[in-house]
Amino acid sequence: MSAPVIVYGASGYTGKLISWHLAEAGIPFIAAGRDQKRLEEQMARVPELKGASFECRAVSHDAASLAKLFADAKVVYNVTGPFMQLGDPVVQACLDAGCHYLDTTGEADWMRHVRETYGAKFAARGLLLAPATSYMWAAGNIAAEIALEIPGIDSLDILYLADSATSVASTKSFLRMCTRPQYYIEHRQLVQWPMATSYLVKAPDSHRLFRGLPWSGGGEPVWYEGDARVSNCSTLVGFRSQAMFDAVIATLEKFEKEYSHLPDAEQERICNELGGQLTQVEPDRENPDVNRSVISCIGRGNTSGVSVILRGNSPYIQTGLLAAEGCRRILGGQLLAAGFQSPAKAFGARAILNVWAEHGYHTWEAQAT
Repeated sequence: MSAPVIVYGASGYTGKLISWHLAEAGIPFIAAGRDQKRLEEQMARVPELKGASFECRAVSHDAASLAKLFADAKVVYNVTGPFMQLGDPVVQACLDAGCHYLDTTGEADWMRHVRETYGAKFAARGLLLAPATSYMWAAGNIAAEIALEIPGIDSLDILYLADSATSVASTKSFLRMCTRPQYYIEHRQLVQWPMATSYLVKAPDSHRLFRGLPWSGGGEPVWYEGDARVSNCSTLVGFRSQAMFDAVIATLEKFEKEYSHLPDAEQERICNELGGQLTQVEPDRENPDVNRSVISCIGRGNTSGVSVILRGNSPYIQTGLLAAEGCRRILGGQLLAAGFQSPAKAFGARAILNVWAEHGYHTWEAQAT
């Protein structure tokens, strides 16, 4: 079977959600990964795939093998992380096969790496290179784009706050990125956040204060680095669960004290081990009545201000829906820009919001302040 879309890493938590929404959109796909048996077992657990047009395909994790698999596809959605450890062969294979590349990462160092290493090459071939085409960091990117519609806005202060538990793979990914240098933009310059340091944050839907972390510095400073519209941009991720926050900040403090001096390869290995200890079991599929989310973007200019709030639920499911919509737009000739691009630039901020809203996952508002 040949198919226009390949989900690489389909057997994982997020990969199954992407597969569900591709099937719902009627888009044929190949569920790919390194273990045929695991792929078949995990795809059988997705009820929405009954009668769908898809096939499981095992492949070796090297650029040559992957390029051979990708040869008949148009879009590859990579869900195999941590991405700085595993991503390069997938991106290179997409370039070799002439495929658009999207992934679900929150790793800002990976985003900068693919921008510098592959961005111009993808642009020259008219191919999209869009890491972080997922709830994180697309939702903040969308809120920021709405804020930037107001004349004079040049500063973005973004907060993510969600009630969903993280998957096993996401935990390993976010832990490694929180132990690496993290940046925000101040007066058009990158400034490093202090390591293993938390901040008090205030969400628009609660009177309580929560603890927040830079979380890799966020993807939005990557999207807006060098953007003439933006002078300042910072992103924090808040924790409603005090127990989860305590576990994460204790791990980051331990890492900074005991392991930060080690060689990179050893740091990566330790991060994987620590992440595996934090989250050992995949969470259940999200429940909209329980797993709610809010994005807050405060935009400022010299004399203007705006507050953009995205209220939603089920962030992982939102990622699956965004993936399917992105693939649908690419296959339908509706791609807005090639090369290294944010989801909002590639597909349109309001187009993504509209899809989320149509399926009951988001509403939004913007108010001058």
